Amino acid sequence: MSEAATTATIWDRERVWVTVGSVALIFLAAIEALAVTTVMPIVSAALDGSALFAAAFAGTLATSVIGMVAAGAWSDARGPRGALYVAVTLFLVGLLISGFAVTMEQFLIGRLVQGLGTGGQTVALYVVVARLYPPYLHGRVFAAFAAAWIVPSMIGPFLAGAVAEYLDWRWAFLGVAVLTAIAFLLIAVRLRGLDLGHGEPQDRRALLIRLALAFVVAAFAVILGLTADMPAALRWPVAIGAVLGIAITVLPLLPKRTLRAGRGLPSVVLMRGMVAGAFFATEAYIPYLLIEGFGWSATWAGVGLMFAAFAWAGASNLQGRIGERLGNRRITLISLALLVIAIAGVLVTAIGDVPPAVVVVAWGFAGAGMGLLYPRLTVLTLAYSDEGNQGFNSSALSISDSTGSAVVIAVSGLAVASLGGHVADVGAVFLISLGLVVVAFLPGLRLGHAAESALR
Repeated sequence: MSEAATTATIWDRERVWVTVGSVALIFLAAIEALAVTTVMPIVSAALDGSALFAAAFAGTLATSVIGMVAAGAWSDARGPRGALYVAVTLFLVGLLISGFAVTMEQFLIGRLVQGLGTGGQTVALYVVVARLYPPYLHGRVFAAFAAAWIVPSMIGPFLAGAVAEYLDWRWAFLGVAVLTAIAFLLIAVRLRGLDLGHGEPQDRRALLIRLALAFVVAAFAVILGLTADMPAALRWPVAIGAVLGIAITVLPLLPKRTLRAGRGLPSVVLMRGMVAGAFFATEAYIPYLLIEGFGWSATWAGVGLMFAAFAWAGASNLQGRIGERLGNRRITLISLALLVIAIAGVLVTAIGDVPPAVVVVAWGFAGAGMGLLYPRLTVLTLAYSDEGNQGFNSSALSISDSTGSAVVIAVSGLAVASLGGHVADVGAVFLISLGLVVVAFLPGLRLGHAAESALR
């Protein structure tokens, strides 16, 4: 390695404002995602939209798939600058629509637009890193990005709860919009004079097909999220049709044999979607349970999610240090066992005479399980990839993550609505998630033994 390589950093004069702006955008997207989890019970009550509670989560995850595919294709064909500008603009517009919404339908539209921006800006920023920073700095940039996600997970729920309780829930969106605009200006001014490449010719037909499939997957996911607000006779028939539609149209976006839990990469991608769905569906309803069921304030409900964030960060660090020694099978068994314990604890609290503090403690186990498992699945995806399919496989992992979460959250919301929509009915969400984790043992034991490398 040259002397320049050993002394250069991501904070050098020519890169510092791009680094600061990029990390800030990731940080604010994470803050917003975690804020929504905490304030949604207050939003749905204020806008009289409990039937669309799940759709506000599922819709954003669904449209993020479109953003991921579109930004990736745009960046490959024309460079990442335009894709990043459009994505951040969509994220800002979505925040403003949600923040100023006076009906739940308007709020939902804002959330859909946010999803387009969130998915697109993440992919575009990754390409900016690839084009602007030398390879020996990539690890440092992504470490900064990881920190930009971990810190909000520790303070975001508490901060959002305090904002909603002492100011107004709207500032959880409008405040992030203002800060995002500032962060975007930092990076846009600097990128304007830099050469980020102009892309290479792409197979337009293949790109259009891939983008069309992403639109169809997102459309089915949004329809699925809206079923809770449909007439009772239509809810489940439409939901079943939407799930089948997603299963069919998402197949070309994933490795072959994914839905059949094929050994190796297919099981890695499938397991990511299953555990993401179980974890995030449960987490979406924990603040609702604590606020509506036990009378906790939004601030304290946010604090209740912080323990899981700390556990996630700690377990992720542990996995990076001893993951190789543990191996895939042990990590799978330990992680899924922790998730089973956690969701079972939340379920018992929801349906039994159990102190709500059990939810907080139990959810810490879930954070530990995800901290062990999530980075291992990312490592395995890269280990099963080569230069010709790294983009496709990485995209497939993210698509499985978002689509799995959107489907499970939407189906869970439909189950709650079908039972009556009362606080006691949220036990159905936790029961569905628990069953999904148990089923996840199947692909979890078929991850294979690709050449793995410890996280850095």
